[in-house]
Formats: sequence, structure tokens, C-alpha cells
Amino acid sequence: MSLASIEVKPVTPRIGAEIGGIDLTRPLSNQQVDDLHEALAAHQVLFFRNQQLDLEQQKALGRHFGPLHIHPNTPGPAGHPEILPIHADAESKQVAGERWHSDVSCDEEPPLGSILYLHTVPPSGGDTIFASMSAAYDALSPKFKALLEGLTATHSGDHVYRRSNAIRGIDDRDRVFPKASHPIVRTHPVSGRKALYVNETFTTHIDGLPEEESRAILSFLYHHAAQPAFQVRFRWQPDSIAFWDNRAVQHIAMWDYHPQVRSGYRVTVKGDRPF
Repeated sequence: MSLASIEVKPVTPRIGAEIGGIDLTRPLSNQQVDDLHEALAAHQVLFFRNQQLDLEQQKALGRHFGPLHIHPNTPGPAGHPEILPIHADAESKQVAGERWHSDVSCDEEPPLGSILYLHTVPPSGGDTIFASMSAAYDALSPKFKALLEGLTATHSGDHVYRRSNAIRGIDDRDRVFPKASHPIVRTHPVSGRKALYVNETFTTHIDGLPEEESRAILSFLYHHAAQPAFQVRFRWQPDSIAFWDNRAVQHIAMWDYHPQVRSGYRVTVKGDRPF
């Protein structure tokens, strides 16, 4: 598949595409931006190689898709509040994204997408796995889809960020973290496809159901959504970029490379309320 200004090579039939024929370090044309929008909606996560971005270039790329999001727990480097550092080394006690999640789904208006640039990667390991939540929804039976329609679930950042802060020795007693209810099945505002929108990191319960029923349904959905048939696995190289659509995918980062270094930066694009 080729669009007018970029090369698009699908990695799997359901999710993921490698993008070529574009230099993200240079200003993008309107046609390039339109083609990237189209490719993201179609493939849900886009992969780029040999793109050596600085922070301003990475922010400029994100702004082609909307205003940039500021993380509710982790401040960016001085002068760059929109940047989320992603770094692990021999001294790390945890890394970001070790469980399946959609970024900051606890926000009232969760992010549209995230753009991760890694300049330093381990010799092996450190892959990121992405799963298509629209493919996961499509694979459900009609009766189970009918059961989920109209249900909402609560997503909370409190337990996630307080656990992370406790491990890192950060005092967050005076902080309040986001909490929101979202449809379990959301509709993508561009493609119109339906997708599952619960994840084991942020989702705490299904609203209005007894605890045991809520736990049973969520447990099934987490297991179902993590099937390999819905996944694509990205093997990082230095100066690679992954741009994923948080409205349509979940992802998990493999921490199998300790004590090696894996380092870079993420920008996240603001989204809107799921419907």
C-alpha cells in the first residue's frame, strides 16, 4: 500500500504498518500529514526507522495530530512539560508500561495517541507489543457484544501512580489523580469501528454490576484482548519511532533487558471523551 506521499507496509493483516519515504526531522507537507492520519486510522500503530528527532521536532510531529497532553504524574524535562521521559537502566526498580494498558485511560478525555522515540536500545529485548482492540471486539460473539453494549467501566490512575511513586520514593500524599467512567465498547471517531476499551492497568470495575460479575467479565475481556492473533510486536532499533492510536490499541512493554539501557521520549496527543 502506498499513499500519495508515504510508503505503507502492513506488518500484520490486523494491526501495524511500517512507514517509509518520509523524514520526520523536516517540516511535513499537508499531504504527508493527511496520509499519516489515514495510515494511523487504518493500521492503528505506525513504525518508523532512522528518525533522529530532537525534543522540538518530536513535539512538532505530535501537534500535527492535536494539542499535546501533559502527563498527570510524571513531569517532563525543564522547558518541555509535554515530554514524558522513558528510561530504564541498571538502577531502575520498575519501567513504564509493564502491564497491558491504553495510555492514561483514567482521564475524562483520554489521549488520542502516543509517539515514542527511542534513541538508545538494548542489544536485544525491550520490544513493545501492541494489540488491536477493534480486532478483539470483532472476534466476540453477537450475544456477548449485546451484553457489553451500554455498559461503562471506571478507570482510575490513583492506584497506578501511587504504586509507581512509592517504588521511586516520591511523596504524593497531596496529589489527586484522574478518575473517569468510559464505555466498555467505544466507537473510533475516524474509522467508525467499535473497539474494547478496558485494560488491566487502569480499569477498576464495571459500573452498576456486583463485584463478582464485574470481575468475571473484566477477567475474560483482559484474557481475550491479549490473544496473539490481535497483536503486532515491534523490535526497537536506535532512532526508531512507534506512533499508536490509544483509541484502538493496548500495549505492553517488555522489561527483559535489565541491566541494559533503553531510553527516549514520548509525546502524547490529547483526545476526546469516548463514545
